[in-house]
Amino acid sequence: MRDHQFAVSVEWEGNLGTGTSGYKDYSRDTRVTAAHKKDLVGSADKSFHGDESRWNPEELLIAALSQCHLLSFLHVAASAGVVVESYADDATGTLAVTGEGGGNMVEVILRPRIAISQGDVDAIPGLHRRASELCFIANSVNFPVLHEPVTVKVSQ
Repeated sequence: MRDHQFAVSVEWEGNLGTGTSGYKDYSRDTRVTAAHKKDLVGSADKSFHGDESRWNPEELLIAALSQCHLLSFLHVAASAGVVVESYADDATGTLAVTGEGGGNMVEVILRPRIAISQGDVDAIPGLHRRASELCFIANSVNFPVLHEPVTVKVSQ
């Protein structure tokens, strides 16, 4: 197998005229760009003086884990003959902040709601385990990524 390279550019848009002259004197707004993609606007979380209308890094990390698991799950489901009709996830993450101002994510919980029209519902937990093993992003983090899936069988 060969390695794959990915490139993004991140630009700070938060100079309000005095740069970082004081902790509350600048905006945390950023713009993420990549070739052939729409721009993504970001900021810090509101609790860290950011703009709550923009994506923050913690949300983007949770979204990356959720999307990676979704794509890995669709792959293993199709390979196992399970026909997925819909998949939606309400994922959450917990950030622990230290007294020195740093911190780390301590867990992410994925809560996929899946509807299948073909395949065995009892096989779904094993497919989630396999998807988790294959997910590039989950394999790159040092905190638990937990799963609380709900699956229903629907008629075609």
